[in-house]
Amino acid sequence: MPKLPNGRSGSVMSEINITPFVDVMLVLLIIFMITTPMMGKGVDIELPKADAQPMEVDESKLVMTIDSERRVFLGETLVPNERLEEALLSNERLQREGELYLQADQNIPYGFVVQVMAIVKKAGIPKLGMITDPMQTDWPPTADASAP
Repeated sequence: MPKLPNGRSGSVMSEINITPFVDVMLVLLIIFMITTPMMGKGVDIELPKADAQPMEVDESKLVMTIDSERRVFLGETLVPNERLEEALLSNERLQREGELYLQADQNIPYGFVVQVMAIVKKAGIPKLGMITDPMQTDWPPTADASAP
């Protein structure tokens, strides 16, 4: 056996010490376990305000409308809320084009509009456009801006 500089005799260790590797992996696992639930939550930010130019809307595209009574219309046809996904899936034109425009009454709760948008996504419609009126008030809105 060859003599080592420290005076001991021995051979070269041919096995890898995996203890530091396991320690690092456990630390990474804990970090991912802590941060993953936070990824689903949004971050509070203030989005920039803009006075955008109106877009040209192709009148031949299908429009979904939500009126002030939370009734959903696909084109001119009233669709019961419980059958909305079925109506979207069975609409050949919509499935072929993959594009839908959504317009909702301003008094509809935000949560209801988001639920409808989730159903549209679940039905496999990749493109969803929002139809709005141009901003006609000064920004930022005042406390009484929601009143007509």
